[in-house]
Amino acid sequence: MRVAYAHEAERGVPSGDLEIITDKNRRDVSAPGLKAFKAITERWGLNETQQRTLLGEPSRSTFYGWLSKAAKGEKITLSLDTLLRISNILGIHKSLAILFIQKGEAMTWLKGKHNGLPFAGQSPLEVMLNGKPDDLSTVRRYLDGWRGGLHGAPDVESGVPPVAAGDIVWA
Repeated sequence: MRVAYAHEAERGVPSGDLEIITDKNRRDVSAPGLKAFKAITERWGLNETQQRTLLGEPSRSTFYGWLSKAAKGEKITLSLDTLLRISNILGIHKSLAILFIQKGEAMTWLKGKHNGLPFAGQSPLEVMLNGKPDDLSTVRRYLDGWRGGLHGAPDVESGVPPVAAGDIVWA
């Protein structure tokens, strides 16, 4: 799927098969996405500073304003960048739930140091907390590739055994 900004469509930029993300689209998913993000990052044991870093470092007042409005069911409209960051967190959480049956194993992988690419001695969480949008995408793509069998089994020192054929459950 390719994305275009609404202001480009208004200026007559040809859209072809582009999907236009309108303010309404963003408003419809912002509060639910933010609530899911908060629940996931709290489950991971992240503090407020870490949560704000993952969202692109909004100010404390902005962050808590968003959370307050979302909790009350009020409409908020997050930026496309913030929504893409939330989408990556949701995708990472989903992949961890698929790859690891035990929550503790997922947290060991997420917070443990890894020597393979793209981690180079950092934990996936440390990579994510570098603050750049691509850092979140990198971890998500890594997990998506691992789930798809392209790469990514943990290295031997990680203490996490690779996924074997017998570990895959078809529902």
